[in-house]
Amino acid sequence: MALQNHHQLHFILVPFMAPGHFMPMIDLAKLLAQEGVTVTVVTTPVIASRFRPIIDRVIESGLPLRLLSLRFPSVEVGLLEGCETIDAVHSLDLMMKFFKGIDMLQQPFEQLFETLEPCPSCLIADKYIAWIGDTVRKFGIPRILFDGMNCLTLLCAHNLENFKDYENVSQSEPFELPGLPDRIELTKAQLAMFLNRSSPEWQDLRNRIKAAEAEAYGVVINSFEELEPRYVDEFRKVKGDKVWCVGPLSLCNKDNLDKAQRGNKADIDENQCLKWLDEQEPRSVVYACLGSITNLSLAQLIELGLGLEASKRPFVWVIRSGDKAAEIEKWVEEDGFEERTKGRGLLIRGWAPQILILSHLAVGAFLTHCGWNSTLEGVCASVPMITWPMFGEQFLNEKLAVQLLEIGVSVGVQTVGHRFAEDKCEKLVDREVVRAAVENVMSEGIGEETRRRARVFGEMAKKAMEEGGSSYLNMRLFIQDVIKLVSHKDSTQEGGLENY
Repeated sequence: MALQNHHQLHFILVPFMAPGHFMPMIDLAKLLAQEGVTVTVVTTPVIASRFRPIIDRVIESGLPLRLLSLRFPSVEVGLLEGCETIDAVHSLDLMMKFFKGIDMLQQPFEQLFETLEPCPSCLIADKYIAWIGDTVRKFGIPRILFDGMNCLTLLCAHNLENFKDYENVSQSEPFELPGLPDRIELTKAQLAMFLNRSSPEWQDLRNRIKAAEAEAYGVVINSFEELEPRYVDEFRKVKGDKVWCVGPLSLCNKDNLDKAQRGNKADIDENQCLKWLDEQEPRSVVYACLGSITNLSLAQLIELGLGLEASKRPFVWVIRSGDKAAEIEKWVEEDGFEERTKGRGLLIRGWAPQILILSHLAVGAFLTHCGWNSTLEGVCASVPMITWPMFGEQFLNEKLAVQLLEIGVSVGVQTVGHRFAEDKCEKLVDREVVRAAVENVMSEGIGEETRRRARVFGEMAKKAMEEGGSSYLNMRLFIQDVIKLVSHKDSTQEGGLENY
């Protein structure tokens, strides 16, 4: 049931242009609209077109949600026309140009902002939209940070900010992360996104993001309290209690159409996919998907495929489109892989309807890169994980799943992957390791406790989002906090709000 008297509230949402960021932001928009808040999502034309069918269904249901787009200046910054998302960027040089394009959105956004009705109450923006801090100061409204990571990762990032002991540690030597409730060890290489003191241009962006984070009124997080209770508590201490865990946001997608279309149009007919899964035994299928922006060498992709084949289990293998697509397709044909695994293996080229697949009773294990969205979607589906982190915060997510929650088995990757130079890591994991990891999760012996714990956390996730659950209540507390801010601003009749 929606809270009452929200017709005056208007939340503006600005997602970062990466699948792992804009998908949960759209889910957040839907949930806010269900609470009676008027919501406007501002993004780029390519992302808007991906979500238009879902948003249109929400609008048709009578909820106050709208989707507006700003032209992304791809050509002006040296990118190809239509390059508007991170998964279309394939080098560090192009990445810098991409962020310059994001900076150029500030002026048209502010021009659009002045026309929005009703008057915006707050702005929820991804932390990578660094100029948002300037905009909210100009218009005198609170800025809420949306972060696509969990509380463990955010607390770790905060603690590492002023931690200097790691400077005498080698790149490959594990060290204990400071100030955490549990003993967690990682290497400097695995924490590169937090410790890297990069080129002046990138450092300037990092500094702007940090400044915007420090100025934000609070943080909305796609997690739930029961999953990482001690890390939620500790991070709230850091942020003065202005932390609202409102996830798992993906659970707002109830019907198969929303599940199938989340993030992008699937490159397989959802009915064909469901029909294949219906033919498999319950909890027998391994679903292997290593993310939308992960690059593996051809040699590593082949080892992954042969490991799935050697497991003797039915599997769904998602092969992302990109530079390696033609090479792996050639291998599949020449090696006879698809023919040998016909009936037991389903190959999806491109975008997969991941939530639809994971929520099917036939799926018994999820081989994942440990991106936070994927990890959380695995938790929601009560599916144990086979973890294969690559870069970013993924090694921390693996620690959460394998060490703290005990709902997964690691393939043992220690080396950090290279997103823009995958051939530097020809082969990290061989086929026998893949086969053994699948067996560990799926077998009757060692895998039983892992599967049981996965079921427990899956139930916790669903209860958190139900009426009276922790995330349900946090969403309402968040909205009520914004109401108080707006009321205070109206009562004081000041031109702006400080510390937002």
